[in-house]
Amino acid sequence: MNRLSLTVKPVFNSGLGVLIFLLLGGCVFKTNSTASQPSQIQESQREVNQVTVVEGLEHPWSMAWLPNGDMLITERPGRLRLVKNGVLQPTPIAGVMEVLQLGQGGLMEVSLHPNFSENRLVYFTYAHGTAEANRTRIARATFDGQALRDVQVIFEVTPAKPGGQHFGSRLVWLKDQTMLISIGDGGNPPLSLDGELIRLQAQNLGNPLGKIIRLKDDGSIPDDNPFVGQKEAQKAIWSYGHRNIQGLAVNQATGQIWATEHGSRGGDELNAIKGGQNYGWPLVTHSEEYFGGEISSERSRSGMIDPLIVWTPAIAPSGLAIYQGTRFPQWQGDLFAGGLVGKEVRHIDLDSSGQVIEQKSIPFSQRVRDVKQGPDGFLYVLTDAPNGKLIRLEP
Repeated sequence: MNRLSLTVKPVFNSGLGVLIFLLLGGCVFKTNSTASQPSQIQESQREVNQVTVVEGLEHPWSMAWLPNGDMLITERPGRLRLVKNGVLQPTPIAGVMEVLQLGQGGLMEVSLHPNFSENRLVYFTYAHGTAEANRTRIARATFDGQALRDVQVIFEVTPAKPGGQHFGSRLVWLKDQTMLISIGDGGNPPLSLDGELIRLQAQNLGNPLGKIIRLKDDGSIPDDNPFVGQKEAQKAIWSYGHRNIQGLAVNQATGQIWATEHGSRGGDELNAIKGGQNYGWPLVTHSEEYFGGEISSERSRSGMIDPLIVWTPAIAPSGLAIYQGTRFPQWQGDLFAGGLVGKEVRHIDLDSSGQVIEQKSIPFSQRVRDVKQGPDGFLYVLTDAPNGKLIRLEP
């Protein structure tokens, strides 16, 4: 399922080539050959106003809105915070599970059950274990308005991995009230598992590393997952060949699933996700090793899905939203991808068929960890810093 593609690359022996590459933000776009070439520019400040709602968050990771408009925000060191009437409450919410704060790991995603108003269930992803043996866990708990009760681990990644890298951990709900969760590949060289580089587990259907998994709300596995009938496969797997997805979103109107994925040295990706498909990592990639040199000489392979956008240099994508509100009618159906290294939100303009038209950059002063649309129709951004912020984007 490869796309006929037009690739824009830097031509370093040409001043014009360098200029074009920089103007495109170092992007490689995968488009139909008949489509117009997308471009990347800065979003006009006349279109977007950044309003700081909350400050003083320690490395916030994810946010979710309660039915009354209050917000839950996770802090990576292991705290769950409540924002009530726009004010950060001084005391963290009690009852949070013990997490491993190591490297990229800690308390990460927070998401409400679609029927939260009836069942009061809140879902979390977090790192658990030790520096030598850790994993991503998924848990749910009942929130009574003051504290978490009846915390239950409903899924954990096996095997355990060493180090503090690549936990993935974005969680989204589908219309049938099953959930998709991204799981990282385990980490960079020299980290290994069973005598080979751990990143190769992204191609191993026997475990969840480097995958998106699909679960029912109690952690059980749906009977219609794509690999349920394959004897040696982990039945929870939805898609595979991923490095470290930290942006995941579903268009509730169309059912289309989108993901933004960290590359290594360059090679960050935007992908349209389909169940049962292989997205190539690390056999097919635009990334290079952090210490230099190719990871693979292949950029595309039959039977593997090509990305729609490749970002080189890396923006380190984290947080992804599909705008479906009315405050910015001109943004309807567009994607908004946070960038950690880029300190920005990339506005990705899509046409009606899901093809990329252009990108615009909304710059921030701090790394961007999460982007979500609020129930009020505004976009909200969490910045990743010791003094992180919650920022609202307004016309």
